[in-house]
Amino acid sequence: MSDTRIMKAMFVAGIDMGTQSIKIMLYDWKAKKIAATAQQALDLIAENDGTREQKAEWYAAALDACFASFSAAEKSGIRAIGISGHQHGLVPLDASGEPLYNVKLWNDTSTAEECLLLTQAAGGDDAVINEICNLMLPGFTAPKILWLKRHKPDAFAKLHYIMLPHDYLNWLFTGEYKAEQGDTSGTALYNGKNRAWSEKICHAIDKKLSSILPPCINSDDPNGFVTEKAAHRFGIPAGIPVSSGGGDNMMGAIGTGTVEDGFLTMSLGTSGTLYGYSDTSIADPKHGISGFSSSTGGYLPLLCTMNCTVASEEIRTLFDMSVKDFDTAAAEASAGADGVVVLPFFNGERTPNLPAGRASIMGITSANSSRKNIARAALESAIFGMRGGLDAFNALGFNAREIRIIGGGSKSAVWRQMAADIMNLPIKRPENDEAAAMGGALQALWCLMKHEGNPGNIAKLCAEHITLRDGECAMPNPAQVAAYTRAYAEYNR
Repeated sequence: MSDTRIMKAMFVAGIDMGTQSIKIMLYDWKAKKIAATAQQALDLIAENDGTREQKAEWYAAALDACFASFSAAEKSGIRAIGISGHQHGLVPLDASGEPLYNVKLWNDTSTAEECLLLTQAAGGDDAVINEICNLMLPGFTAPKILWLKRHKPDAFAKLHYIMLPHDYLNWLFTGEYKAEQGDTSGTALYNGKNRAWSEKICHAIDKKLSSILPPCINSDDPNGFVTEKAAHRFGIPAGIPVSSGGGDNMMGAIGTGTVEDGFLTMSLGTSGTLYGYSDTSIADPKHGISGFSSSTGGYLPLLCTMNCTVASEEIRTLFDMSVKDFDTAAAEASAGADGVVVLPFFNGERTPNLPAGRASIMGITSANSSRKNIARAALESAIFGMRGGLDAFNALGFNAREIRIIGGGSKSAVWRQMAADIMNLPIKRPENDEAAAMGGALQALWCLMKHEGNPGNIAKLCAEHITLRDGECAMPNPAQVAAYTRAYAEYNR
């Protein structure tokens, strides 16, 4: 694109902060195409006790690097920003906005003891579900706050701001301390059905906690506007709106068009998620369906597993195989991997709730011991986790017509067909692989339209800007569906 064309263009910037990197997409909404992208890797602090952490300073540095890769003309064309961030993390800051400790992430399982303490204090699992529409699980934010109080008391004493990762990026741009309902519903501090913080859970952690939590804003309202300081730092226009943003699943829902009933989105990334939009609150925490809110004003019932592409990547690395070779080997094996079963709990697990779980390869005999069977079993394990979620959705009366698939695993034709056969539903892949960044961009556009006095409908915006890939729809094969019904029963056993 020439500089002349860029200067005439107007962009919304979708920012996706994943566990492994930060990505920025500049979307030209009039031309309906991505104008430019940038990405910067993030490190991870991992310990054998389940610790998974990052440093808040890494996020700001990654934003610096991403914006530096855009031209001045590209940056000057940005009219609004929308941010997606990995859910459940804790960014603890002091009164001056300085980090008090590392950012504990969604896949940190070192807080299992804190979960037990909070559940007991609340009166048991049913009481917790009544308070927050979810069980108290190690991935959530609330037990991380209690962990900070118990293990880093000096830091906790100075705690002034409690932010989720996407809230922290919003704050870097706007200086505003606010939250939104979608990401907040995954903190285990908030009742999405009642749209309110839970005083009971907050007081179980510390009496001061509720007084330092941020106010929640509507999904189509701006978090704030880019400050002069942020504009100078990143080279972008001052005063442009930054939308409310949301968690990566909430933004992924927007980026796939999961903003109305009828289908589910399945994300095959480091974690695996299956979620759908609902106008009413739907949840079954005891069977893995979390009662989250959407970042469009409704609800987002969601299943999350902590080990998705993890299993295939770990085993692929063990076998020293490329992604292509691993897929080829898996394709050569039959459905059910001839009895080989992979339990993929490399990071412990959230669904089922096994924070101290460990991975294993089972069912191996002298007759079925082969790379192809183990490779296929590794891929199958991720989808079997999703199948449990589909069963729970069906039991709640949520009957999907199709599944839209995103994440790194969506690029694999073998995995897409496997998903169609195990889930027994059509699998469709959006044209844009970066669903969370696209969701951030479209939410930013939605916010911008309202700010300029021309409020739009998010479902219509998604229908206008989200397209599906021709020729990449996988339809269920009846014979494979039957084979996987048997294999799924064995996996559960």
